[in-house]
Amino acid sequence: METKQKKYDELLPQVAALIEGEKEEMSVLANVSAALKECFGWFWTGFYLEREGELRLGPFQGTVACMHIAHGRGVCGTAFAEKRSIVVPDVELFPGHIACSSLSRSEIVIPIFDSYGEPVGVLDIDSTETAAFDDTDCRNLEQLCLLLSRNLYHQ
Repeated sequence: METKQKKYDELLPQVAALIEGEKEEMSVLANVSAALKECFGWFWTGFYLEREGELRLGPFQGTVACMHIAHGRGVCGTAFAEKRSIVVPDVELFPGHIACSSLSRSEIVIPIFDSYGEPVGVLDIDSTETAAFDDTDCRNLEQLCLLLSRNLYHQ
């Protein structure tokens, strides 16, 4: 059985090659969400982007999702406002969790930053299993978001 880390070790260079030199934000984020979904088979994988003072739904793979999230609300809004990654083993236990789907049981959210260290959006991933995400996911997805940040949001 292939380990989670081995999957990331193969995926991250592929994503880096896929997005290198590409500046079309929606195309890059769409391909990255598809690559993550294909590799891991998570329930929902996608992006929320800061637009006009709130997070708005960006490219994703999965079921219908919430279109607007206020800064500081739910897991995505909290990760964005606090500029930190959040791993939620059981969404039922996260105060103020926004349930876009009742099938979501655990979640990980990683902020994406511009060259000034300000968040421009988040990578949001949901699983139908509780405790699906761990430090391995957090570390590797932070690396992936750093790739995105350097490619799309640095001057």
